[in-house]
Amino acid sequence: MDVLQIVGFALVATILIVVVKNQRPEIALQISVVAGIVIFLMVVSKIKAIIDVLNDLANHAGVNSYYLTIILKIVGVAYIAEFGAQVCRDAGEGAIATKVEFAGKIMVLVLALPIIVAILESVVRLIG
Repeated sequence: MDVLQIVGFALVATILIVVVKNQRPEIALQISVVAGIVIFLMVVSKIKAIIDVLNDLANHAGVNSYYLTIILKIVGVAYIAEFGAQVCRDAGEGAIATKVEFAGKIMVLVLALPIIVAILESVVRLIG
């Protein structure tokens, strides 16, 4: 039923934005950002449950929690960059949105470097 609440809230926010956009486009953008934040807050508890399950799986598999933390940070950066880019697009700033996406991709690569290094070191050790 959570998804019904989220969709219902999103539909109400969308209708409100469409009504307000003609007279006050700056307020419509603010409503859009607030709606996005509220929807994010509605799913935070679900994110916590996912992280707990992934931690349990990593512990059972003997995977270093350091790598799981990196992967979760990468996912977080990807979602935040996507959210920021969509807000920019909603404001009519497609060029800035593209740059936000590019910055997000660079940050993902930076965060992934320790995993890439560990994989390359493992390959070098296997080769000899």
